[in-house]
Amino acid sequence: MSSSPTVSIDQSVRDLFPDVTVGIIVARGIANAAACPECEAILLAAIGETAAALGENADFANLPEIAPWRAAYAAFGVKPSKFRSSIEALLRSAASGRLGGVNPLVDLYNSVSLRHRVPAGGEDLATIVGPLRLTRAEGGESFFTIGAAEDQPAIPGEVLWRDDAGAVCRCFNWREADRTKLTAGTTDAVLVIESVVPGGEARVRAACDDLATLIERHLGGTTEVRVLS
Repeated sequence: MSSSPTVSIDQSVRDLFPDVTVGIIVARGIANAAACPECEAILLAAIGETAAALGENADFANLPEIAPWRAAYAAFGVKPSKFRSSIEALLRSAASGRLGGVNPLVDLYNSVSLRHRVPAGGEDLATIVGPLRLTRAEGGESFFTIGAAEDQPAIPGEVLWRDDAGAVCRCFNWREADRTKLTAGTTDAVLVIESVVPGGEARVRAACDDLATLIERHLGGTTEVRVLS
């Protein structure tokens, strides 16, 4: 990808979700290989706060942070109970004690996702080919999620992130591709935070600023924040 990655939202997505907002954090020169006890502690604190606030018997489907995503998934033709948004999956995992660390950068964006109750994800910039677009699938786009051996092709009309090499993240933020995942070797990354509700820009911007600060403080390097709305 170029030094200034091109990230865009297709009009087809804006037509379906007029209030869509996407926050972009480009992080460069980060140290993601070494253990980061501070990052682990930040994630554990966010998990503890979430579990205390929700409990295992929370009505997840109707939480104000989840219900709009369920409606969004239904709007492009998938079952929200089968394809859960990343924020729903994360909140459920945190509340049940099933959420653990992955690597420092993933731990930081998961902690921000939990605290701000917004979907967050990230890709290794070195693996992205050409522009990164939020668009609607033609259907059949090949997709291997992280750790999967079986192809899970896109459904016609679903909202997904893609680059010139194919699908990067299916169903808005359901699951990310193994091809572009963040690893210990990642030094440059693009992080994405999303909203589909009216007035969501303020929450997205606050989450982006929070994540950028945490990355620079704990992983070094530089960050650049942009908000597409």
